[in-house]
Amino acid sequence: MSPTQKISQFLFILDVRRGETEVVELGTDLDAYEAAEEEHRGDTNWTIVLVGSDSIDTVRKTHASYFGTARRDLWREVERELAVLKGGR
Repeated sequence: MSPTQKISQFLFILDVRRGETEVVELGTDLDAYEAAEEEHRGDTNWTIVLVGSDSIDTVRKTHASYFGTARRDLWREVERELAVLKGGR
C-alpha cells in the first residue's frame, strides 16, 4: 500500500452462533461502529471488529477467517487427505 492510498474503515459484525459475518464499508464515519459496539456490548454471541484497509479485497485476504474462507480451505484439505488415505486422488 502506498502512502497516497486512502484508508477506509470496514465494520465486521460477526454472529458467532451462525458463523456469519456482515461487512460494512464505513469510510471515515465511525458512528456505525460505535452503535454496533453499544448494541452488542456484553453479548458473547457477537463480535464487532473495525478494520482499516485500502480495499475490501485486501481485507478478505488479511481477515479470511471472518469470511469463512479459511474454514472452507481447511475442509478441502481434510477431504483431499482423506481421499489419499482411502487410495483416491
